Amino acid sequence: METIKQLALIGPTASGKTSLSIKLAQKIDAYILSLDSLAIYKEIDIVSAKPTKEERDGVVHFGIDHLYPDEPFDVTTFIKLYQEVKASCMQEGKSLVIVGGTSFYLKVLLEGVSPKPSLNTEDKARIEILMRTPHLVHRMLQKVSPEYMSHIPQGDTYRVRKALEVYIATNEAPDRYFAKHPPQPVLTDPLPIYEIVWDRQILRERIRLRTEQMVAEGLIDEIIALERKYTRAPNCMKAIGIKETLMYLDGIYDKEMLIEKIAINTGRLAKRQMTFNHSQFENVLQGSLEDLKKTLL
Repeated sequence: METIKQLALIGPTASGKTSLSIKLAQKIDAYILSLDSLAIYKEIDIVSAKPTKEERDGVVHFGIDHLYPDEPFDVTTFIKLYQEVKASCMQEGKSLVIVGGTSFYLKVLLEGVSPKPSLNTEDKARIEILMRTPHLVHRMLQKVSPEYMSHIPQGDTYRVRKALEVYIATNEAPDRYFAKHPPQPVLTDPLPIYEIVWDRQILRERIRLRTEQMVAEGLIDEIIALERKYTRAPNCMKAIGIKETLMYLDGIYDKEMLIEKIAINTGRLAKRQMTFNHSQFENVLQGSLEDLKKTLL
């Protein structure tokens, strides 16, 4: 096989992607690549709403339980995962379903990323020190690449760090470096994209219900165990659902407020996800969950 049959299923959190993707994978004999910034971690189970091993029902998943919470990862992790799962699909005659709420990673697969310059030990140490104050790094880089940095918010520490790494490693303005090293698409074969859409009020109700279910299933105990083992230092400990539970453990929220805050912040995330999906992808086949079930199954 020179290529594989593949499709992507996107949509906001709590839209029903996981269940539909598993049923679809069973129907078309496919593997699943999960594009989710929390489900990729081992031991982060309830708060990530990842499917249990029973729910996966024998379907091979990539991108779930791939790293421990204190292991670093970036977008290149998903590029490697895609290359890995595609090779497996080609070798074993499988199709592929790409599914997840973190559609930014799908965009990376479609558009690629520029290669990162190599950094020596001294450079890495200097970057770690400078990134303790990312707003100052942003201000410094604005003088070097004013146009490029004008499109990067101060709070986007991932892109600020990436620009700093380029500048430290090459002593070259980031915009010049990226112009010389344009990104190359990773996913070049045809990829139909299906998007689950919901009425916003109904989606908020689904999010609230799922949040209550998470707490009932042991969310608080899960976060206690994660904090005890990994501390609050890893980036994933700042994710929605985790940060609010830590505030509950600090006595700032009671349980009702905990549920309320998680639901509100998850609703805001869902709105950002929908905005991103509508602005970043073309020729997307949209439909309700029931409509896409009929179309795909």
